[in-house]
Amino acid sequence: MTATEAGPALDAGSGRASRRAVLWLALGLTGLRLIAAANIHLTEDEAYYRFWAQHLQLGYLDHPPMIGWWIRAGMSLFGDTPLGVRLLPALSCGLNTWLIGDLAIRLGAAPRTAFRAALWYNATLTVCLGGMLAIPDSPASLFWTLTLWALARFWEHRRPGWWLAAGVAAGLAVMSKYSGLFLAPGVLLWLLLIPRGAAELRKPGPWIAGLLAVAVFAANLVWNAQHQWITVIKQFSRIAPHGITAAYISELIAAQVLLFTPLLAVYAVLGVRQGWRERGQAQAVQLMLPIATSAPFAAYLLAHSLHDRVQGHWPAPIFGALAICAAVAAEPLGATPRQRLVRRAAPALGFAVAAVAFSLMALPTPSPLGRLDPTLPLRGWTGFANDVERLRAQTGAAWVGTLSYGVYAQLQDEGRITSPLLELVERDRYWADDPGRPDFTRQGLVVDLGRRMKVEDVQRCFLQVTPVGEVKRAGGPAHNQRYAAYLVSGPKRDVWIRGCPDQIAPGVWR
Repeated sequence: MTATEAGPALDAGSGRASRRAVLWLALGLTGLRLIAAANIHLTEDEAYYRFWAQHLQLGYLDHPPMIGWWIRAGMSLFGDTPLGVRLLPALSCGLNTWLIGDLAIRLGAAPRTAFRAALWYNATLTVCLGGMLAIPDSPASLFWTLTLWALARFWEHRRPGWWLAAGVAAGLAVMSKYSGLFLAPGVLLWLLLIPRGAAELRKPGPWIAGLLAVAVFAANLVWNAQHQWITVIKQFSRIAPHGITAAYISELIAAQVLLFTPLLAVYAVLGVRQGWRERGQAQAVQLMLPIATSAPFAAYLLAHSLHDRVQGHWPAPIFGALAICAAVAAEPLGATPRQRLVRRAAPALGFAVAAVAFSLMALPTPSPLGRLDPTLPLRGWTGFANDVERLRAQTGAAWVGTLSYGVYAQLQDEGRITSPLLELVERDRYWADDPGRPDFTRQGLVVDLGRRMKVEDVQRCFLQVTPVGEVKRAGGPAHNQRYAAYLVSGPKRDVWIRGCPDQIAPGVWR
């Protein structure tokens, strides 16, 4: 065999070895995530999406339904447990890890670069800490990466069938979270920026893919049309600016640098610059696919930050693309021992922070970190639910109400409340398959954080409001969360259908 003949064989062999290494990485990390998933209490958001899984629909107020379906599938295997709730999100993070490594190889990256991309994706705090969480970003991230992977397969083999796969994946991304809509302009931008890409727009493949995506997403559109377009209005109302300010853009940048981790963020920026400069070069790693498909969503997040806060997890779907860019940029930056040391240390921060966080979660009681302990929001819910039920029985309340979806979801998850339980604000979240209507002619007990619920606020919704003390959620001897409790009667409006005015709990909603 000549050297020329041996080259491709060696490349193919190293590619297979890299894919196996990424597979073992994904399996190992998935095993750890499953252990953590089974032993860590649900977050407020997860408890809320668990409620979706118990009342399956084709849409909800906040998001499309995919995460509810995923949770229901996991619960059918492992019951109504934290592992059941998180099963598919944890598995999907492992699959996403493998897809990122394989995608990097198909874009032309060296095998070790592909492994680095998969490793670094998991080293970001968003993924390392949140990869197991049952939130819409989990399926959204998987189907976003799957769309890019299908597009890379098309460009590699020029088989039109991969356009169909990309269309289905993009539709599933939108069924997970509306951020998937940004894939369409991203793919268009990619085709316009690469050599011979514009010619594809004169072929049926991209357009059939778009129609397939719409077909997959159509069920949620029909559901919205039948429910006054509540999801569309809620999500797209965020686009309308409410005054321009620079207060949030610096927060967005700082938060994402920390969540991606600083060194990896620097490599990612260098990778984006490298991909732009080398676009069109046949021998370069074809980074324009991850860059161009991420650009519209990134631009939207920047624009949104000019008038409102961007939540830290929103950019999660494009973290895989950025990890590939970072890994490619780091490849030539290893010529000196110092550069190699920096490159090896780049993912250390994320894994170290995750190790500390998961260790704190494993402790039976809060750590000495006090209010800095990131596990405090997960603690004390069982005792809190028992205390709320005890207070309800003592006061003779016929029902229990909350002013935030998180407190409602945690109480519902604990299952200690024996009377009807309802969330009093934004009733559109719960109008289907909700438990039976409470008897509002009798007194009810309203419980929520004291810092966001005052007696004058509750009086906007009920004629009689009587403070009956507070309920504490244990977070350590000096760090209890204090929840105000009010006995109420005489609702001023139909709180079952319309709920209380949103102003009763300002600042609660995402």
